Amino acid sequence: MTTLIVVGVVVVLLVIVGIYLWVTYNSLVTLKVRVDEAWSDISVQLKRRADLIPTIVETVKGYATHEKSVFEDVTKARAETLSAGDASTASVAEGHMQKALKSVFAVAEGYPQLQSSQNFLQLQSELVDTEDKIQSARRFYNGGVRELNTKIRVFPNSSFAKSRGFSEAPFFETAEPAAIAEPPRVQF
Repeated sequence: MTTLIVVGVVVVLLVIVGIYLWVTYNSLVTLKVRVDEAWSDISVQLKRRADLIPTIVETVKGYATHEKSVFEDVTKARAETLSAGDASTASVAEGHMQKALKSVFAVAEGYPQLQSSQNFLQLQSELVDTEDKIQSARRFYNGGVRELNTKIRVFPNSSFAKSRGFSEAPFFETAEPAAIAEPPRVQF
């Protein structure tokens, strides 16, 4: 009889552990998918901005043809942004892009005709909208990363998660915080 009770207790414990592992695995998968989805949203917004930048550069270039280095910096930052495949490289690219955009708008401030151009004003408005969407997507991504990383780090999940191939995701932070401390100034 005691053998039967011991076997019953062991079976119940195994069932509880099995359910725990099943629930933990499924929640880790869900969080990983959420982080991947959020990264996809950031990629879409970065691509949208990258598609908008050549038009802004060409518009400013029409007025400020002698500012070649500024336009080259923007082109390099755009290429770096488009080639970023993960949050770490995108963070570095984001810092470079913010610096380049600030330079373009600093140049644009010196040309009153450009500042009053309807086309330029519309492009600025679209850029502001895109920047807002990037920030929103970034907050969503970082929230998902926080949840995933917390789930992976807590005990006893830490040993189970690592054995199942789950690893912590990087936050999307800029490598140069000063570059994004103040967004590109847009004056209407």
